[in-house]
Amino acid sequence: MKGFLPFALLFFSLAASAGDKAETVSIETAGSQMVLYVHPDGEVSFFHYGARFDDPEQVIGYKSYRRWDYGTEPPAYPARGGRHFNQSALAVKYHTGDINTELTYAGHTVSALSDDITRTVLSLRDSKTGIGVELYYDAYYDEDVIVSHAEITNGGNRPVRLESYYSSGIVLDASEYLLTHFYGAWAREMQLESELLTHGIKSIRSIKGVRTTHTENPSFMLSLNTETFSEEYGEVIAGALVWSGNYSIDFQVDETNRLSVISGVCPDGAAYSLDKGKTLHTPDMIYTYSCRGAGQASRNLHSWARKYCLYDPSSVAPSLLNNWEGTYFDFNEDILKGIIDNAASMGLEMFVLDDGWFGGKDYPRNDSDQGLGDWQVDPVKLPNGVGVIADYAHSKGLKFGIWIEPEMVSPESHLAKDHPDWIVKEDGREVTTIRRQWLLDLCNPEVQDFVFGVFDSTMQLADGIDYIKWDCNRHVESAGSAYLKDNSGFWFDYTQGLYSVYRRIREKYPDVIIQSCASGGGRMDYGALRYCNEAWTSDNTEALTRVFIQYGTNLIYPAVVCGSHVSAVPNHQTGNITPLKFRFDVACSGRLGMELQPSDMTDEEKDFARKAIGSYKQYRDLVYYGDLYRMGNPYKDDCYALMYVSEDKSRAVFFAYTIKYMGRTQRPLFRLTGLDPEKKYRISELNVGKSCFWGNGRTFTGSYLASHGLNLNMEKVYSSAVFYIEAEQ
Repeated sequence: MKGFLPFALLFFSLAASAGDKAETVSIETAGSQMVLYVHPDGEVSFFHYGARFDDPEQVIGYKSYRRWDYGTEPPAYPARGGRHFNQSALAVKYHTGDINTELTYAGHTVSALSDDITRTVLSLRDSKTGIGVELYYDAYYDEDVIVSHAEITNGGNRPVRLESYYSSGIVLDASEYLLTHFYGAWAREMQLESELLTHGIKSIRSIKGVRTTHTENPSFMLSLNTETFSEEYGEVIAGALVWSGNYSIDFQVDETNRLSVISGVCPDGAAYSLDKGKTLHTPDMIYTYSCRGAGQASRNLHSWARKYCLYDPSSVAPSLLNNWEGTYFDFNEDILKGIIDNAASMGLEMFVLDDGWFGGKDYPRNDSDQGLGDWQVDPVKLPNGVGVIADYAHSKGLKFGIWIEPEMVSPESHLAKDHPDWIVKEDGREVTTIRRQWLLDLCNPEVQDFVFGVFDSTMQLADGIDYIKWDCNRHVESAGSAYLKDNSGFWFDYTQGLYSVYRRIREKYPDVIIQSCASGGGRMDYGALRYCNEAWTSDNTEALTRVFIQYGTNLIYPAVVCGSHVSAVPNHQTGNITPLKFRFDVACSGRLGMELQPSDMTDEEKDFARKAIGSYKQYRDLVYYGDLYRMGNPYKDDCYALMYVSEDKSRAVFFAYTIKYMGRTQRPLFRLTGLDPEKKYRISELNVGKSCFWGNGRTFTGSYLASHGLNLNMEKVYSSAVFYIEAEQ
């Protein structure tokens, strides 16, 4: 493995006993290093995460000059108890009522999982209680990513209560910590917010149970020793939790000005009973370090995700037309066939039938008030079944997809009346509705069987269902499971139940494309993306708003998973009216789709759509698999641009948007970092008659494009441009 010491290629085990000398545990990638320090008394502290300094043994004997009365050095995995008084990753309550856990070193192992991946497992034990913790660190050398989690084992003779059980922690030492994270709501997900951390605790947290990423996201970027968020410069550490349930990422700047970050399942209301001999596996936490700003941190995460995390990212997601905003619940066979005809004529590759196709004769799904749970085809809208629509799409050369929401049930449904014990609720309290629906209890294995059965039976509705849009339109309220004896474990068990269903689906249907949708961006997390090919970025398809949503999303998640659609004007969410070209140019920077009624388009609009879709197919591999370079910031600049570059730097596609009026005297200038300075590139603007660039069609060196860049005639708001960039042979 490139740069690793020879012994790191071999499996070995070390064990410590009282009185052993100090030693270090080093976890290394091509450009980063994480070092843990084992003290002679067995305590393990977190020493370093950042740029490599190679030989870790040189830190033996290190003194921080911390006052003896200010607790211990920052632990590698802080447990409640002993001399540690900062926030704990692990808090255990024992049957005796005791609450102290003191973890000490019991050994570690290092093994090579592949040419690129090395696994380090650090073993910690509490000698009094038998509690054991294994800390896993998987180092992805080329991607500069380290993925960590904890496995907590009850080695005692009685059950214990885990009051917190975070996945991982890191400790940083800098003069300033600029935290960049995400906030929002339905239709405005992944909004960017940056703040300097002050002393005390700052938490990124969700306790919604499901649909947990609308208002926050379990991810962050930390810029060190600066007050400025920069794409290209400075040290940045980014992190993301691989989990779809409640989470908490906590940042604590203590009295020594060190920053401790612990990440994992949110402990609020989620105590977990762990029987003797049992082990709880916490979710993975992803870290990456960049010395070249936020841009490189994003590229590290994207490269790692495409290679190791996402479900089948190599399959090219088809461009599609979804009928939701075009028809809502009001459709029939003839309307759907007309939409399919138009989709095929414009060069799209798939038709997706959204909500409203089911409910049967008793509870037809003509609005959102009823029918969820009764997954029989509506005999009025579709008297010949779904198969007729799927066959018609296939006859036109299109793939076919369909919408389901299997975790939900309407009060007005046969399912709700037949299985009231399957509903998430607490006896004696009102069962609240959101969007006139309740949540099914995935803690219950019978409900897991039902949800799997919904997916399975939907796949049997037609020959060749290629795509499932899995929606989730509410969060948890008044949590409770009739199946569980102790509902304090509800939050953890529900998410594990969801993953259990996902795994069963993937065993039977490995090739179907699944979109993770939860009122839009409510499940934009790496936990769901291990099973789903893509996520629905937001229900808000308005192009100007999407510039901001997609900017924030792509700081952490690669474009290959981000559904981005062209919709009608005035936009159904914002009422905004934007040019069709601007709408396409924004949507083409993600996984392209359309979300409208094509019969409402003019012939001229259809001609432009046909041209834009055709050019998209020529460069979409760059959007899906290229390295992302952002130029500017839509939160600060009147114009914003981004570029995807192939790994060999032979091709690129560049997108630019004017999002505010610049006045008559200014024009945007974009320096194209990311190209090879020695190559010559031909610049071609797509889908226009008259280019906004004086050098359109000409050849420029990569060094010119980086040092001077493209000056574009894009004065007016909603001006946009797409350039295809190709190196000369």
